[in-house]
Amino acid sequence: MFSVSLREIMDEFQLEDVSDCHRVDDIQITTSDINRPGLQLFGYLEYFGNDRIQIIGKGETEYLASLTPEERLSRLDNFFKCGFPCMVVARGLDIFPEMLEVSKRYDIPVLRSNDVTSKFLSGLIRYLNVQLAPRTTMHGVLVEVYGEGILMLGESGVGKSETALELVKRGHRLVADDAVEVRRVSDKTLVGTAPDIIRHFIEIRGIGILDVKNLYGVGSVKMTENIDLVVHLELWDVNKNYDRLGLVDEYTDILGIKVPSLTIPVRPGRNLAIIMEVAAMNNRQKNMGYNAAKVLNERFMKEISKGSENL
Repeated sequence: MFSVSLREIMDEFQLEDVSDCHRVDDIQITTSDINRPGLQLFGYLEYFGNDRIQIIGKGETEYLASLTPEERLSRLDNFFKCGFPCMVVARGLDIFPEMLEVSKRYDIPVLRSNDVTSKFLSGLIRYLNVQLAPRTTMHGVLVEVYGEGILMLGESGVGKSETALELVKRGHRLVADDAVEVRRVSDKTLVGTAPDIIRHFIEIRGIGILDVKNLYGVGSVKMTENIDLVVHLELWDVNKNYDRLGLVDEYTDILGIKVPSLTIPVRPGRNLAIIMEVAAMNNRQKNMGYNAAKVLNERFMKEISKGSENL
């Protein structure tokens, strides 16, 4: 199970530690589920997920303000007694003294955000979905070509890095070379990035390590990219029959998600950068409902049926 520290979340969203809790650096968040305590503040505490960050906004604050100080203290005490990672008060709203009292009593930090509740909530969920997503590291190169994320896989020395460098020269962007961290951020989406230590670097045999960002500018690199297509590069095998039509769709399973994939044979004279560009555009066309191979096949079938009718 992956986790992210509460301190990282506070730094990312610029949250104010109102309660000055000493446990902030020790708290780990393990779920991307967030809770806005409505029923809990009324006193209904069944089926309460105490591993979730709690967020209150104007509605919850107005309800608490309608209570007497004694009622407010009682409701908040019962709620904080359940235990949860932290309480975040949105909109920069004032903190009730009773909330600070029970915060210190149960050692649960109370934080404050200046963002609107819905904006902060959606942003936090997106952030946690990425940080807590199932992940794996793959040996390959990830590039963005015409807005499509292409993950190139293959044996060492097949030409993945050289192809990526040529693509960068043609105006596309490098995301990761050699090691690609892949995260499953939803049931349909994979996001790739580079490990921090090798980000923006690329290895070219015979030259060594290159800093792509410094050589080609900040527009030549990208921090993260969705993985839309997997391309397997392999040395040309004369005894192997490679797909020449593209009628059969192939997929590569990564973290339980099937990603469209191609197998591209490599040999001298083939311009892999141009092939990657065409593969990216063709993949986009397929996603938009147009498949050139199927259109051509339908034309052939029509011609054959016309010929049989004339016999």
